[in-house]
Amino acid sequence: MADRPRVDGEQAFVLHAYPFRETSLLIELFGRARGRMAVLAKGARRPRSALRGLLLAFQPLVVGWAGKGEVRTLTKAEWRGGHPLLAGEALLCGFYLNELLLRLLPREDAHDALFDAYADTVAGLGRGLPSAPLLRSFESRLLKELGYALTLDRDAASGRPIDPDALYRYEPEQGPVGVAPGVAEGGAGGLVFRGQTLLEIGRDDYRDPRTLQQGKLLMRLLIDHRLERRPLASRRIFHELQQL
Repeated sequence: MADRPRVDGEQAFVLHAYPFRETSLLIELFGRARGRMAVLAKGARRPRSALRGLLLAFQPLVVGWAGKGEVRTLTKAEWRGGHPLLAGEALLCGFYLNELLLRLLPREDAHDALFDAYADTVAGLGRGLPSAPLLRSFESRLLKELGYALTLDRDAASGRPIDPDALYRYEPEQGPVGVAPGVAEGGAGGLVFRGQTLLEIGRDDYRDPRTLQQGKLLMRLLIDHRLERRPLASRRIFHELQQL
């Protein structure tokens, strides 16, 4: 995408903010039309800055920036409203979403459908909807937008439709492959799934608690594969808090 000297009216969310020098912030944004990008918010840390209370994570913004290069200069930020502040478990889930985007989404690679999915997921977390189905649906959309759409309706080896009563081992670079009868569901490392479970995950149907649990195993397998097994800080923090 070619650099543009000035942009105005971009729908965006703040993914992360880093202190920069004495009074400024370096902001990672996720924009609807331009994807993930970095902007410098000059003076945003000053007590009287108009930007100080606006550049919050999980809040829908309309932003503008100017300049060229890897880091642009933020020129405007307006709150679009409509999203409650996240707290508790919902806040930790939001941090997880943001870390996924920061780690997996290339810079300035527009994904408007993913942006809408992110906005819907954050809104659902803010309304107190069950977090696990929301996260599983977003993870699936993220993988699809990155070019790694899940194959959940056909055996990758035979090409035959998934048998709801059969068991399959999910290979990250292939998809589900049928396994011999007698292999325990869940398998070594949580890689073996019932066909019915795969079909339900493909429909984002998590009403069955087993599907919800195995959906978590499957998404973790695929995301860890894309991260090349590098750990996520948000997962570690969530795990540590659960031990308190």
